Amino acid sequence: MIHSIVEATAFQQVVELLQSEARAIEQCAAQLNADDVVRAVSLICSAKGKVVVLGVGKSGIIAQKIAATMTSTGTEAVAIHPTDAMHGDLGYISSNDVAIAISNSGETDELLALLPHLHHRQVPIIAIVGNLKSTLARKADAVLNATIQKEAGYLNLAPTTSTSVALALGDALAMTVMRAKGINAEDFAFNHPAGRLGKRLTLRVSDLMHSGNDNPTVLPTASWLEVIRVLSEKSLGAVNVVDSDGNLLGIITDGDVRRIVQRVKATELEHLVAETMMTKNPITISAERLAVEALDVMENRSSQISVLPVVDGKKSVGLIRIHDIVRRGL
Repeated sequence: MIHSIVEATAFQQVVELLQSEARAIEQCAAQLNADDVVRAVSLICSAKGKVVVLGVGKSGIIAQKIAATMTSTGTEAVAIHPTDAMHGDLGYISSNDVAIAISNSGETDELLALLPHLHHRQVPIIAIVGNLKSTLARKADAVLNATIQKEAGYLNLAPTTSTSVALALGDALAMTVMRAKGINAEDFAFNHPAGRLGKRLTLRVSDLMHSGNDNPTVLPTASWLEVIRVLSEKSLGAVNVVDSDGNLLGIITDGDVRRIVQRVKATELEHLVAETMMTKNPITISAERLAVEALDVMENRSSQISVLPVVDGKKSVGLIRIHDIVRRGL
């Protein structure tokens, strides 16, 4: 059990440590050199190759996060451990690339050992560094000042504030580059197809619709029993009524059948055919439209509908249900 004294102060300590790191990030924003920031952004935007992010220890973990953020926002990036680079992974790095080197001290041995090889390959270096007089700072083409007063925690030992500042700087750099490159929501979604935004901006009606043999269709002369058979066989809640050329004439839903059968006399059922049962000129959507647009068509109306015929011109090519769209997370 936590000692009562510690328990009483734990909340306050957590809050103070968070505030301390927040102040360090604010200090970082205030101490950045504008020319270096512009130079760093320009180097990344103009690079014909990728961004290589380098760091050792906790800085190596931050390097992985920065590389992942850049890659997902339209800038190809990879995190490489300097030791691995010295043992063969230098083959990943070319003169078309730009490097981001992360080190609080600026004197990390493994990182400094790599610098001559980066210079030999004419790779520009952006330093995220906490010591402006360090070797790394002196040998970099652009220096992003990540100097902090102290690490979070009473021992001032574990990399905490320094890595938070480096990560925040990397995020700011990635977002600025993203904007400078004109990356929009559609571009972002292209790299995030599994996320909700990605699905909304990339998933199309053609990806979700029931087509081919799964497209439920009947001719206008089909009897009400044939309509029910197709409805039951396909289990999609509706059937498209088409002419002999496959052109859409109307749609019949499960609800339509129930309502019609209830109001028609038993003696009239044998004369009941699809043409007299269908809703003519139904609302349709084309296969290339976004699935979220189909959802909007079905939902944003005075009387909601749960299915849409999918057409190519006048041709019936499928059926899409609201259930299919919602199930995919839209």
